[in-house]
Amino acid sequence: MRIGHGFDIHPLVAGRRMVLAGVEVPGEVGCAGHSDADVVLHAVTDAILGALGMGDIGEWFPDTDQAYKDADSSELLDRVARQATAQGADIVNVDVTIYLERPKLGPLKTAMRERIAGILEIDVSRVGLKARTFEGFGAIGEGRAAAATAVVLLESGRDREE
Repeated sequence: MRIGHGFDIHPLVAGRRMVLAGVEVPGEVGCAGHSDADVVLHAVTDAILGALGMGDIGEWFPDTDQAYKDADSSELLDRVARQATAQGADIVNVDVTIYLERPKLGPLKTAMRERIAGILEIDVSRVGLKARTFEGFGAIGEGRAAAATAVVLLESGRDREE
């Protein structure tokens, strides 16, 4: 068994679409970044890379590489998840917390869990997702940023055979 933890944060800017967990979130602001700036999928990607001991998302998909300009983060996560599979690791579960003052994400949480499960090719029951505000504190609480944390548990097929 291996545990990985991931974190990502991006500033919010007007006029950019917001994508969280591969789902478009209606609103007037979005996350600024080189790719689509999906803080949720970036955190999950980093968690898997951490569990594998393979660096971080910036090493795999650097923001200095124009190939990743406006990249779909679901494709980046898919590449990393396939790397885990190639190394004989199965994703047991993933748990995500999104930090965003507004909009409220309750109506989108099921779609977000389903999207993460689909990318990782696991049952939706293995995906936890919560949304929290910062109660007005700091950049997130003031509506200037969005962030996410993720924890993933991997199990090696080799470990199960022993």
